[in-house]
Amino acid sequence: MAPSARAELVPWFAPSVGNATQVISVVGVGGSNAKVDVYERTAAGWQAVAAGIPAHVGQKGMAPETHDGQMLTPMGIFTLDFAFGTAPNPGGGLQYVQVGPDHWWDGDMKSATYNTMQVCTKAQCPFDTNPSSGTENLQIPQYEHAVVMGVNKQRVPGNGGAFFLHSSDGGPTAGCVSIDDDTLVGIMKWLRPGALIAVSK
Repeated sequence: MAPSARAELVPWFAPSVGNATQVISVVGVGGSNAKVDVYERTAAGWQAVAAGIPAHVGQKGMAPETHDGQMLTPMGIFTLDFAFGTAPNPGGGLQYVQVGPDHWWDGDMKSATYNTMQVCTKAQCPFDTNPSSGTENLQIPQYEHAVVMGVNKQRVPGNGGAFFLHSSDGGPTAGCVSIDDDTLVGIMKWLRPGALIAVSK
């Protein structure tokens, strides 16, 4: 029997992404290391736009379900909701927020705005801004560029937040996915609304 034509071009996530036409695939290769492949669906099927990009994930690897503070990257199919960064907007199809010292990702589980970006001066924020609460100030080098992954969109306290595809500092993350900044900028310029990120071991 001859193998069916093009079978090898059907990526692993294909049955799970509906009508999406852009997917960033993140596959763990052991520990906190992963590889990223970027796919676009055309009339001829899925085409690789970029392949084998070295990436880092959570310090403790990946898991199907994650909770705050576990240093694990969640597995699954997630939306890519908007982009942000300390650098000016590099362009692309997603909404972009340039962040400064008053931009936060609310990680306070008791807060009404848990797992959302908020803008406030530290003294006036209505949520706990201490790092021990899980809240992050977004003006850090790793967030030169970042894309928000739609993890825990129901904002269930404790089920994790602040998961991004962001610029790499060369080491493991607290649960995000990180790649080389120049490569990330190229991907951000290509992204359009409706793009997905698919994460698996």
